[in-house]
Amino acid sequence: MADILVLYYSRYGATATMADTVARGVESVEGATAKVRTVPPVSAVCEATEDIIPTNGPPYATMEDLQNCDGLALGSPTHFGNMAAPLKYFIDQTSSIWFSGGLSGKPAGVFTATSSMHGGHETTLLSMMLPLLHHGMLIVGIPSQETALMETKTGGTPYGPSHLSGEENKHLSEEEKRLCLCLGQRLATIALALKQT
Repeated sequence: MADILVLYYSRYGATATMADTVARGVESVEGATAKVRTVPPVSAVCEATEDIIPTNGPPYATMEDLQNCDGLALGSPTHFGNMAAPLKYFIDQTSSIWFSGGLSGKPAGVFTATSSMHGGHETTLLSMMLPLLHHGMLIVGIPSQETALMETKTGGTPYGPSHLSGEENKHLSEEEKRLCLCLGQRLATIALALKQT
């Protein structure tokens, strides 16, 4: 079995929808399971604390969730061409996992949602890859053979799935869904293959 952690932050729901779709892609691969987790918002004023279980949606992620996964899908809305602060705050707390090499050699992929065509899809995905590379993770993208990359009129990149959200695009396009499923399937397949070596 391969356990893939689908870890994300979502403020308005678009990234959460992507996370659920990536998780469906993971679970379409025999022998793989998806564990969907989120992170709490952060306060610009003070150190805020949250309950272990949010009022709705999946539970908040723990360091154990991250340490014990066989692969990782990391998702965030685009905030000025970068990942959202709550996700960065969580990642900044992973030094003990970095010291132990707990994520080294495991596959990871990234996904994002943004409300404008030129809002920074690709820079957000690249910024999310940087800490994963420092952890020694193996970055998984979307291959050019995936036809949804050529057909999409909204989101989608070789670096990972993206969604162009906003007033006119509240739901994932068919191509965006296919790219999310593809990422989940690729992560699961690679994680299973790595566990067999």
